[in-house]
This record gives sequence, C-alpha cells and structure tokens, in this order.
Amino acid sequence: MEQKVTNRKAEQIIQAKFDPRLKTYTIAGTSLVLVLTVVGLVLLPFWLILGRAYVNRYFDNLYCELTTRALHFKKGIWFQTERTIPLDKIQDLTFKEGPVLRYFGLSYLQIETAGQSMQGMADMSLTGIQDARKFREMVLDQRDVITDKSSTTSQSTTTVTDSAEDHQILPLLQEIHKTLQKIEQKIN
Repeated sequence: MEQKVTNRKAEQIIQAKFDPRLKTYTIAGTSLVLVLTVVGLVLLPFWLILGRAYVNRYFDNLYCELTTRALHFKKGIWFQTERTIPLDKIQDLTFKEGPVLRYFGLSYLQIETAGQSMQGMADMSLTGIQDARKFREMVLDQRDVITDKSSTTSQSTTTVTDSAEDHQILPLLQEIHKTLQKIEQKIN
C-alpha cells in the first residue's frame, strides 16, 4: 500500500500551564519521604535549605503543549526528559485526584498509549496542570479529529492503491512461484 507523506507543520493548540501549588506539593512530599527514612533524616536539612531552589528551577522547566498532531512534554533539571506522543497513539487519558492531591488543589493526568510495554502502567503522567479536565477534553477531542481524518483518508486511498499495486505485485509473485518450482524440482 502506498502512503503519502505530507510535510505539514503541526500547529500549537494550547500550552498547558502548571499550578504553582505543585511546588508546595513536591517540597512537602519529598520532606515526608525524607522524614520516614533513616538516610533521609540526614538529608532533610539539606533539602529544607536547597529544596525550594531546586523545585523552583524544576517547575520553570516543566512544559506541555498540545499540537494538531501530538502531545509534547518536557521536564527535568539534571536529567531532562522530552516526550512526544502522537495523538493517534493515545488510547486514554485518566484523570485522578487523591485526597493529598485534592488537599493541594491538584490533579493527575495519566496518558496511556497503544504501544505500552506493561499492562496498567502509564506511558506518561502529568501532575499539576491547571484546568486538567479541560486540557484532557481538548487532547481527546483533537485525538478524535486526527483518527477520524486518518481513517477516512486511508479507507478512500486503500482501494485505489491496492488495485494499482496488484498489477505490480502479480508479475513478481508469478516469478517467485516459478523460482520455487525450479528449486523444488532440483531437490526432488
């Protein structure tokens, strides 16, 4: 089947904004983990002194953008992660709010794709997006637009290209068949 390659640039639909309360949530969560561990008690004073600067810098590096064709996400300071997920690969966006996240006024979006390696694991997760429900709906709506376009386009072009390819493939298959018959005769 012949595929057309289009050279269209994806246009930005929306850039997600992260809630500043994510900073407080991160500092409090990390402090709690440090308090609960023996090694963490030693590291806790350093975290309390340097943690806010680290979290501020981390927060400044968070970036999430929905385009007409994909979802782009960047995070990290020392170890930076940049992910691009094509919209047609997104199977579900799960919206979660636990009691701790609700206390901080935050929510969690879990993105599951068609090519996930482990069942039940999220391919990507986003914590602290402002108006997360609205962002989720925008991503799902754009995904539906993309999948509807691609299925309509592929259905209409498949019948035309299949018949054209049949005329090209048939002689090749006949030649392969003849070669296999010759090999079979030599073996017997």
